[in-house]
Amino acid sequence: MSREPEKPAARAAAKAAGKTARKAPAKTAKPAAAASHTPAEIVGQMGQSVGHALDRALDPLATALKRATGRRASPQAQQAATPAAAPGKPGLAVSPLAVPFPTIPPIAGVEIATGRAGFYKHAREDLLLMRFVEGTSCAGVFTRHGVGSAPVDWCKRQLATSKGEDVRALVVNAGCANSFTGKPGADAVRRVATAVGKRFDCRQRDVMMASTGVIGVILDDAKITARLPEVETRLTADAWAAAAQAIMTTDTFAKGAYATAQIDGHTVRIAGVAKGSGMIAPDMATMLAFVATDAAIAPAALQTLVSLYTRTTFNSVTVDGDRSTNDTCLEFATGTSGAPRIDDAADPRLERFRVALVSVLMDLAQQLVRDGEGASKFIKITVTGAETHASARKIARTVAESPLVKTAFAGEDANWGRIVMAVGRADEPVSREKMSVRFGPLWAARDGLVSPDYSEAKMSAYMKKAELEVTVEVGVGKGSATVWTCDLTKQYVAINGDYRS
Repeated sequence: MSREPEKPAARAAAKAAGKTARKAPAKTAKPAAAASHTPAEIVGQMGQSVGHALDRALDPLATALKRATGRRASPQAQQAATPAAAPGKPGLAVSPLAVPFPTIPPIAGVEIATGRAGFYKHAREDLLLMRFVEGTSCAGVFTRHGVGSAPVDWCKRQLATSKGEDVRALVVNAGCANSFTGKPGADAVRRVATAVGKRFDCRQRDVMMASTGVIGVILDDAKITARLPEVETRLTADAWAAAAQAIMTTDTFAKGAYATAQIDGHTVRIAGVAKGSGMIAPDMATMLAFVATDAAIAPAALQTLVSLYTRTTFNSVTVDGDRSTNDTCLEFATGTSGAPRIDDAADPRLERFRVALVSVLMDLAQQLVRDGEGASKFIKITVTGAETHASARKIARTVAESPLVKTAFAGEDANWGRIVMAVGRADEPVSREKMSVRFGPLWAARDGLVSPDYSEAKMSAYMKKAELEVTVEVGVGKGSATVWTCDLTKQYVAINGDYRS
């Protein structure tokens, strides 16, 4: 998670994956900030121009996605099974919504190593190095935050230059965001990429970079380059759990996901790790997420898939409504599975792969919410009956990010009036006379009035659950959207009140 700066002295789109689907308009594109665009921005613009086709591509995945995200054990069983993981920050209790880190086997063509560069005062690993086999494809989506960061700028520029062909390495550090650091920060990134390129016999542009931590602090690149010789000796194919722990900041548990799929009769594997706990309201990506597959997918096709599927996964979760300067999601395809190379994201042979990829991205995205700073409730908010899909998304995000709504959940208070308030202030078309609010199976309001069968006792009992669902019907159309969020507790204030301490 990136944070505020230290005080003055010192932060072609895929075609339909199925034949039948519900249509929804694409999200309105933001104006380009410059004449040149990164591959992610180009794909995003293409996707917006054929938004209906993109949305149709998502719907055939719904059943498989529901299966994938529904395989979790009960919250009690998950908490009991959660392994003791080194916390990103000492003294933080593991989230009561934590899930166990999955068993992730090696992904052919990927080597991983972690080490301690010393960006934190306390003893912990804060450096991740990944090496990829020659010929690996890469695609990425990044924050559209107005400030951005040096590593985000680096990745966007290098992917635009290389077109995502033959990316050979990834370097990630925790503890310093290297954002709002001007030319010195950019120079630090370049020096790290140069050092890694020399060790791995590749070009600067073949090295991807990511950072997370405090905004406004220039990256001390010497801390990384000095450790490279030692860290390189640790490279192994089986270190996904260590990778997830090394990139944590205020995370209380390591986040990983894994799935397999078939491509033309060949089994391919998809593995990913992510970090994020606060400053979570992604826009184009999530805090930090790195996914690798042994499938052989051309960079352009990979870019299309990542740009498309982050929209309903990482971009549909929120913890506190604040976007990070460093949001980065990178996917790597090593092509070592033996499956044929796929050049078109709409290739029918990718049908099962698309389902598996969405399940991995959604799993990681929902784990970010489960580890929301101070969170005690995992909340699914669905808006139906909106004028458009985009309208439904905006309403759902407004409800999910309302401090009044979130604190009510923390207090286990089914204060549906606050939800109605948040719906109205989204400034989207709604029908007051047709609006209804449901908590799980219980109606709080129906058709613009308190529900005739409303029961405070039943509502209070429902609100004690760790996982909650709220559905809002706004009565003006057929648009719908779902956003996942968490509650807002006193612990959130405590964590962020002394973030730099």
